[in-house]
Amino acid sequence: MENLSSVFDLVQILESMVQTRVLCVGDVMLDKFVYGKIDRISPEAPIPVLQFERESQMLGGAGNVLRNLTALRAQGTLLSVVGQDESAARIKELGSELKSAHLDLVADAARPTTLKTRYISGNQQMLRVDDESKSVLNDIMVEQLCQRAKNLVAKSQAVILSDYGKGTLHSKLISEIIAAAKQTHVPVLVDPKGVDYSRYRGATILCPNLKELAQGSNHPVDTEENIIAAAKLLIQQVDLQALLVTRSKDGMSLIARDGSVLHLPAQAREVFDVSGAGDTSIATLAAAIATGASLPDAAHLANTAAGIVVGKLGTAVVMPSEIDEALMAHQGRVRSKLFDLPSLLDRVKIWRHQGYKIGFTNGCFDLIHPGHVSLLRQARNSCDRLIVAMNTDNSVKRLKGPSRPVQNQDSRSTVMSSMDNVDAVILFDEDTPMNLLQAIKPDVLVKGADYTIDKVVGADLVQSYGGKIVLAKLEEGHSTTSTVKKIAAV
Repeated sequence: MENLSSVFDLVQILESMVQTRVLCVGDVMLDKFVYGKIDRISPEAPIPVLQFERESQMLGGAGNVLRNLTALRAQGTLLSVVGQDESAARIKELGSELKSAHLDLVADAARPTTLKTRYISGNQQMLRVDDESKSVLNDIMVEQLCQRAKNLVAKSQAVILSDYGKGTLHSKLISEIIAAAKQTHVPVLVDPKGVDYSRYRGATILCPNLKELAQGSNHPVDTEENIIAAAKLLIQQVDLQALLVTRSKDGMSLIARDGSVLHLPAQAREVFDVSGAGDTSIATLAAAIATGASLPDAAHLANTAAGIVVGKLGTAVVMPSEIDEALMAHQGRVRSKLFDLPSLLDRVKIWRHQGYKIGFTNGCFDLIHPGHVSLLRQARNSCDRLIVAMNTDNSVKRLKGPSRPVQNQDSRSTVMSSMDNVDAVILFDEDTPMNLLQAIKPDVLVKGADYTIDKVVGADLVQSYGGKIVLAKLEEGHSTTSTVKKIAAV
């Protein structure tokens, strides 16, 4: 097996995923989360009573693979079966919200759309209710899926079969997809289900976890040697090019048809939730292969993405910027503190789960001086994690005039990221950070004492949900404007 490329080549592959065309065929479902508080036992039976607070919905199953593809900026298409019900309508709505995504849904009035409802108190899932049908599709429905699939395969650069055992991936549909893909030299990646993997015969890559590898091969997987033996057995039996097995805390192992083996150690630093990690992995693998990347490089990116997503809460996706960061960090480079908004909101979610108080301050921070250092120290002392929002260059010019900023936004964000008291940096192009405040909802908003609370942008918002406003004491005799004037006078 060829050697892994450099981190810079891997980043190039990551950037090349934009607009790659990946088809996902499989079982879409609607994931519903009902959140509440439990503080008593029912008088009717010895069961807890969940006091409803809120609920959320998202695409699940093969729909989560689609979410991951679009997060990677690939053009994802999902072919699946739904019922004619409210859950199907909601799946269509959620799909329409995804950029560069297309849903091709076949409606079957005889079956419900798969709906999984999870009841959660605090961070503990108390109960899951599944409304679904696992019955075999009728011949008319299978034929309709086959015709649509063959047309879509011809337009794709990679195909994912996301099998959750809910009936969409009929054996005839699988075989026709693989046959059509071979004619156009399109790789087929399979996230398998069940124990009979002969139905995936001729696919390019099979991506089981350890349990699925044991079931599909009927071979022990208790040692590394046994894992390799089980993989080689399946490769021969099912006529695969390779098998990528996920091994939880032990990372992944890529075993190729020529007998070569590549072990990739786990990349996760903290594990909060493993749900959906397989969807993230196979989506990243497929998008990378669609760029023409080698299988080892694609597996490395998939392993990196999986290590990131298990550090998030719930069924989540991974952004290219996060994979880029992780690749750089693995090479010993300092982890960047500069975030885009989706990545920052993910990080804030984790911080809140850890019980941390989130602080927020903002400014141009053109030339860092002792006054800024004092402000950041006071801000960090008022919270557990501090976010600094910085005006972009265009925003600074509107506020300060055409001669500012002295340093561009890349330089300013690099300097700010080096500050020990700062945990995250984000740029905003508006004149005020109001949109960021509405999205992040910090627990503490910090500004200098030259402001009064009624003049602080976002103070009303932060106070409306119980947040605190802190006016930091200013260091006399320090300002960027005066520094610029001194420089100009020299």
